[in-house]
Amino acid sequence: MKIEKGYERVRAHVLVHGVVQGIFFRTNTRSKAQILDIKGWVKNTKDGGIEAVFEGDKDRVKEMVEFCRKGPSGAVITDVKVEWEPYRAEFTDFEIKH
Repeated sequence: MKIEKGYERVRAHVLVHGVVQGIFFRTNTRSKAQILDIKGWVKNTKDGGIEAVFEGDKDRVKEMVEFCRKGPSGAVITDVKVEWEPYRAEFTDFEIKH
């Protein structure tokens, strides 16, 4: 974790499983990340899950992780794995990867 200008910056690598594809999970994740000024990406995985990396203010990244635990309307979350990693500041925005 890195501290900049009084804010603790963190990075979370998240894997979400359940009914998460075909319900706009990625689009909703990107919209929420943009509102919270979170940088990173989200994508579908070949096994039917969602993978995401979030970087930003610690409290806001935690809010993104909590969003992933619930998902958008229509999601049925069965498992969420979160790996906290060192902040890298490698992103300039939040994107949906294909």
